[in-house]
Amino acid sequence: MLRLLFTMLAASALAAHAHHYSVGNLVIGHPWSRPTAQGMPTGVAYLSITNKGPNQDTLIGASTPAAARVEFHRTSLEAGMARMRPAGALVVEPNATLTAEPGGLHLMLVDLKSPLVEGTSIPLVLQFKSAGPITVQLIVEPQGFAPHH
Repeated sequence: MLRLLFTMLAASALAAHAHHYSVGNLVIGHPWSRPTAQGMPTGVAYLSITNKGPNQDTLIGASTPAAARVEFHRTSLEAGMARMRPAGALVVEPNATLTAEPGGLHLMLVDLKSPLVEGTSIPLVLQFKSAGPITVQLIVEPQGFAPHH
């Protein structure tokens, strides 16, 4: 009986961290962020976008009431140095997944209105060319969090 209870608790804890949103042919997987310190002007958002449809769609913008604006950036290594550059619109090909993750593509939350606090969530509106707006909840995960794919 104790083993069953432990298994149920573990499964519910995993389910709480494995949130996703489906709209039409798009599945937005585990949108998350990291906590920020008081006075930090930027935060970050990570997620995956899977397109299960026959046509590409494009993430053309994003917004959140937690920041003045959201920008798409890509981090790359150049001559041993990490460089961050604007990424522009993000195409999600048919039957493919676009992943925003630490060290690569990410969404920058610019001019935060207040710190991002671990354990809270904020709305994030993703604007797609074809699917239109999709609102997700960005969960502020603990420092060191790494999602399981």
